Amino acid sequence: MNSAIRKLTGGLARTRESLVGRLQRLVLAKRTIDEDVLEQVEETLLAGDVGVLTTNTLLENIKRRVRNDQYLETSELLALIKDEIALVLRAREAGEGELTIPAQPRPYVILIVGINGAGKTTTVGKLAYQFQQQGHKVLIGAADTFRAGANEQLGVWAQRAGVPMVQQRQGADPGSVAFDAVSSAVAQQSDVVLVDTAGRLHTKLNLMEELGKVRRVIEKRLPGAPHEVLLVLDAGGGQNGLQQVRQFTESAGVTGLILTKLDGTAKGGIILAACGEFKVPVRYIGVGEGIDDLQPFRGAAFVDALFSAPSMSEKLEP
Repeated sequence: MNSAIRKLTGGLARTRESLVGRLQRLVLAKRTIDEDVLEQVEETLLAGDVGVLTTNTLLENIKRRVRNDQYLETSELLALIKDEIALVLRAREAGEGELTIPAQPRPYVILIVGINGAGKTTTVGKLAYQFQQQGHKVLIGAADTFRAGANEQLGVWAQRAGVPMVQQRQGADPGSVAFDAVSSAVAQQSDVVLVDTAGRLHTKLNLMEELGKVRRVIEKRLPGAPHEVLLVLDAGGGQNGLQQVRQFTESAGVTGLILTKLDGTAKGGIILAACGEFKVPVRYIGVGEGIDDLQPFRGAAFVDALFSAPSMSEKLEP
């Protein structure tokens, strides 16, 4: 088992216990698949933050297969659920996984958005490190001018990643910082520019409108930009994350999702909800604090890690 898979398996330990562990106990408690068992499966999926829409889809498919393929024993149920969850994630495969920076346009502008505390700043640093390791010339724009200490925190991550950063004083117009960052990237012939933004509640209309202004300023400086808008979600936020996807997509035109802090929550089922309800792909997942702990999201690897034996995760290295 390679390091990335070990980290993913270990990072999903809490989610695995809350979701798959409950399903395993259900399978052991009853022998025959009946309506009561299926109701308990539904309750477990909903409690695991899989979401109403995705849970309904899973249950309909499971009931159809039980009926058509004559599944009778609960011993077969866990494999059936795993298979149906894999199908939900497989539907996203065409757009999932890490970003591939195209040869053109240059610079490739990526706008990072999300609410306070989701982990945007650390995510920017981790993305900068990954792109830099891939051989790209990267620049960071510190457009979170509202939060005290934001520039300093992002500066630490920029230094770790080994990339330059454009910033202004606290309280400066974030659109101005974004404009300067893109201008600097053009002048320095950078390949990628990552623009961090201030955390904002998706329910605050004026703050969301400001985010739209930042996007328009970037486009004015470089027509066609930003080329990606990545929404950072704290996986521990559960179903509230789905509302964030809706609101930020409307205001900022989100093109991809990054789910952070999976290693610290039992609510990792939110990935299934996001994949089942939105056309926006999950790009990356965070499974640790380290600069290399932001992993490209792969549906098959996620399902395998989620349904791995508990004894395996207990033996993982920290």
